[in-house]
Amino acid sequence: MLTTLLEHIHDPKQLKALDTSQLLVLATEVRAFLVKSIAETGGHFGANLGVVELTLALHRVFDSPNDKIVWDVGHQAYIHKMLTGRQGLFPTLRQKDGLAGFPKREESDHDQFGVGHASTSISAALGMAVARDLKHQHHHVVAVIGDGALTGGMAMEALNHAGHLGTNLMVILNDNEMSISENVGALSRYLTKLRSDPSYARMKADVEQLLRRVPAIGNRLTNTIERFKDGLRNIVVPGQFFEAFGFRYLGPVDGHNLPLLLNTLEDAKQLKGPVLLHLVTEKGKGYPSAENAPDKFHAWPSAKKGDKRLKSYSQIFAETLSDLARADRSIVAVTPAMVPGSGLTGFAVDFPDRCFDVGIAEQHAATFCAGLATQGMRPVFAVYSTFLQRAYDQLIHDIAIQNLPVVFAVDRAGIVGPDGETHQGAFDISFVRTIPNMTVMMPKDAIELRQMLATAFTLNAPVVVRYPRGEEMTEEPAKPLEILEVGKAKIEREGTDVALLALGPMVEIAVQAADKLLADHDIRAQVVNMRFVKPLDTECVLACARNMPIVTVEEAALIGGMGAAVVECLADAHVCAKVQRLGITDAFVAHGSRGDMLKELGLTVDGVVQAAKSLCRQIDQTEAH
Repeated sequence: MLTTLLEHIHDPKQLKALDTSQLLVLATEVRAFLVKSIAETGGHFGANLGVVELTLALHRVFDSPNDKIVWDVGHQAYIHKMLTGRQGLFPTLRQKDGLAGFPKREESDHDQFGVGHASTSISAALGMAVARDLKHQHHHVVAVIGDGALTGGMAMEALNHAGHLGTNLMVILNDNEMSISENVGALSRYLTKLRSDPSYARMKADVEQLLRRVPAIGNRLTNTIERFKDGLRNIVVPGQFFEAFGFRYLGPVDGHNLPLLLNTLEDAKQLKGPVLLHLVTEKGKGYPSAENAPDKFHAWPSAKKGDKRLKSYSQIFAETLSDLARADRSIVAVTPAMVPGSGLTGFAVDFPDRCFDVGIAEQHAATFCAGLATQGMRPVFAVYSTFLQRAYDQLIHDIAIQNLPVVFAVDRAGIVGPDGETHQGAFDISFVRTIPNMTVMMPKDAIELRQMLATAFTLNAPVVVRYPRGEEMTEEPAKPLEILEVGKAKIEREGTDVALLALGPMVEIAVQAADKLLADHDIRAQVVNMRFVKPLDTECVLACARNMPIVTVEEAALIGGMGAAVVECLADAHVCAKVQRLGITDAFVAHGSRGDMLKELGLTVDGVVQAAKSLCRQIDQTEAH
């Protein structure tokens, strides 16, 4: 059996012994390995295919981990992991106790910074560069950021600070014209102009050739000539935007031309001060389907299910929003670079002037919604739970204080599985429940999601409707949509021995647990679909607590969650009751399948049964004494 070059690479230092022709062979092997591996495990696909040559060049030119390579977002770091001793772990990618889908500091010395969200790399790398300077060290620091992540305000803040400090820092702009959705905004158009205008490349080459011919004679004349060179560059050479930030701009460069990349990186690493190297790459490079549909192959696509009636929560949300928007022209949708992910592709087609993709800019999105609301519009901020965290100040300062009617459609709330700690939707209840003027609700199924969205538009105040990832339902709701009574829970199953207070998809878990408790243990459980976390149905909670012990079940952080609200309600009413809270404990939830993570947290039928049995046993023992 023939061995490959890739099989022998266990440390990036081994790349330095390979010549360019061998590196080109290795690039082909890396792509083949990636396609085969991700087809089996799933994972981020197109972004990794696009950075094969770049990753090889980085590890050939620089000396990781002494030199610091910081990846933005991190979904393009699979090749980096292959080259740094983790190739054999790829069968466990994104599985419980297996290889993480993003860089993690505890996983390898080569992973300099843990990531998962966009626009963090330049800030982190600048911090490392300043620490290097303070310790009188001399290694290189490189940030690799995509053009999508560069639209984030944090990246702009970091560029501004780096240019001001003037320290040695290399920023590599991996320009593939895509994030998860197609990039939007003025910066994207600027980069497109740099990429596409052939006169830029010709003019740049002509000017650089002219400047090389200008002699440097004497200090005074040299200074004059250098100023002339800089002025001429600024007039005719692209990159003025980055030069204005204080960066030396290089590019655009073909990011798939490995010999050119090696030479360019070797030259760039000799330059002093902040340097930005602009590479043009193709997301999905080497895999035709991914090249032609980079948005669909951002991650490896899952198999289609045959039953056309099955729909995800994201689809149900988007279809309902479209129905409501047809009847109400004030409804607009806003999302931070997540049109397909939030299910809004159809809405964008049907209402192109009422759907706004603002780029990777959650803070701006929230305040943009606030501005819309002040003028009588009804904005819906469609955002993943894990990304809503990035707009916390705007929730309070710009929306809640002014009591503006913004609807937050919080997708991926709860356990999302393989993406791990950075993407689990654990914290949104905890941080929105504490904010005055907020209404917070979560549906148990598709019908309730539609009802809650309709209800949200009847409230002249900020509203959060949170729903989980990928759960699929077959029921179709009746029309017209029922408007729910705000703050009112629903009894799903009557019982007298223990109350199961459940939220969202945990309601079905609680119903199944009640069936098992009755069948196996003769325990009659009352199942309450809480529906509203804020305002809480205090009347229902107190009625349960006065008659039986309580188990709260939620797919959210226990600290500050629905269970905490129940305990606070009991304390405020001076009601003493036995309560067992099930949810996400005070720890970050690692990567793994959704089922594995729910089992580990006790958010399963058996977990609820065990908690209920334990409480009932405690009651029996107390009464026996």
